[in-house]
Amino acid sequence: MAVSRGAEHAAGRRRGRKDREVRVPSTAHYRRLVNPFDPLRVLDDDQVEDIHQAALKVLADHGIRVLLPEARSRLGAAGAAVDEDEQLVRIGPDLVSASLAAAPPEFDITPREPTRRISVGGRNVVMMPAGGPPHATDLDRGKRTGTREDFENFVRLTQHFDVIHTNNPIVEPQDVPLELRHLASTTAMLTLSDKAPFIYARGREKVADCFEMIRIVHGLTEDEFATQARCFTIINTNSPRQLDEPMCLGLIQFAESNQVSVITPFTLAGAMAPVTLAGALTLQHAESLAGITLAQVVRPGAPVVYGAFTSNVDMRSGAPAFGTPEAVKAALASGQLARLIGLPWRSSAVSTSVVADAQAGYETMMNMMGAALAGANIIIHAAGWIESGLSASFEKFILDVEMVQMFAEVFQQVGTSEAEIAVDAIGAVAPGGHFFGTDHTLERYDSAFYEPIVFTRQNFGQWTEAGSQTAAQRANPIWKRIVADFEPPHLEGSIRGELDDYVARRTAEGGAMPPS
Repeated sequence: MAVSRGAEHAAGRRRGRKDREVRVPSTAHYRRLVNPFDPLRVLDDDQVEDIHQAALKVLADHGIRVLLPEARSRLGAAGAAVDEDEQLVRIGPDLVSASLAAAPPEFDITPREPTRRISVGGRNVVMMPAGGPPHATDLDRGKRTGTREDFENFVRLTQHFDVIHTNNPIVEPQDVPLELRHLASTTAMLTLSDKAPFIYARGREKVADCFEMIRIVHGLTEDEFATQARCFTIINTNSPRQLDEPMCLGLIQFAESNQVSVITPFTLAGAMAPVTLAGALTLQHAESLAGITLAQVVRPGAPVVYGAFTSNVDMRSGAPAFGTPEAVKAALASGQLARLIGLPWRSSAVSTSVVADAQAGYETMMNMMGAALAGANIIIHAAGWIESGLSASFEKFILDVEMVQMFAEVFQQVGTSEAEIAVDAIGAVAPGGHFFGTDHTLERYDSAFYEPIVFTRQNFGQWTEAGSQTAAQRANPIWKRIVADFEPPHLEGSIRGELDDYVARRTAEGGAMPPS
């Protein structure tokens, strides 16, 4: 008996549902993202050069205050003019140019699992989760002071998703004493994850401890550790025009050990930077160049990243504003400035919203679009950031991962093989027909399109029957299930024992306090 095309279609749908229930799609191709698109421009070449030259003039004529005597001494020995009374360092354009020539345009960061190696620079894109919030929040417990449990659960989520490429201090574990916090957070990143760890630049002893812990896990000597990058830090200037002691120490230590410094001014137009976008970009550029120069003075060739975080404030309240049109234009311009000096650069995907709502999604997407279209090599705060960085949200982490995975799919090349162009499949379907039941569709249906992890494609009736849940409500059980089912990556018992012994010894010695 002949089978109707409608019956064939229904059978295909049943087979599709059955396969989809057991299918676990691989996301390994998300581990190394390459942006195929030419970056957008918001400035012409002359405007980019004007900002660059203005930043050089700021450094040469007005200088930057450098609070660490060692840093002033190193810059002075390299040819900068140092005013010790004012702690001011004026850096001439020749020294800046020499430093830019020494800095590598591309480099790798290799964690303990080699397949998690990331490449920074060129068209490579590295997605990092949120970093630095003092509070955690979720739908069950609300906003609260960040804890070690919160920190470790965010590390578990970071490890779970291939599209998030490194660790970051997603929340501050404030139930751990400050002198021991670096030991607890680094232990979590090195044992619950095999991705590259972030290390806070919070003083010489703390950084030394973290470097030693990484060497233990990798089985490296100090000299071997310095042969390639294994970790990274964020160096924030105190805008306007100041480098404090911990940041200077961090730049020096990371450069000496050939580890990565992402040098990022916090230039909010109208507050810590001029209210005009060009003025804020000029200050951002000058401060980044100063940090890059210090790193290269310490060790020519040390891996550095040009950091861009220019946005604006709300002029009614003075509060930071993220996801704004100004932030998008600043990202586009920052990419042009980074390409002018030939260095990899970071941007951000951030939000002002205090909850994981539509505003949070739109603002994060605005920033993400600006960063991606501008050709950013590192996009920080890509998962979990809300409330201008005061909180990290478990639900928003999942929602942001959904968005980041969709960007990862957009980055994939469009296939144009004979089978993909599908002339025969087009000819096999009569005019006015459909492609649901064709061999061409059935051979590809379960891998043809991106499958959401939290977004829904239900109609209103189906959505209502399922509980009328918002996206954040659907994200809640997803993150909890991942945390509950988590299995850490393998770490040799002897290595774990050596790491635990080191942490126990340093704990008994009192740990390390940051510089006062």
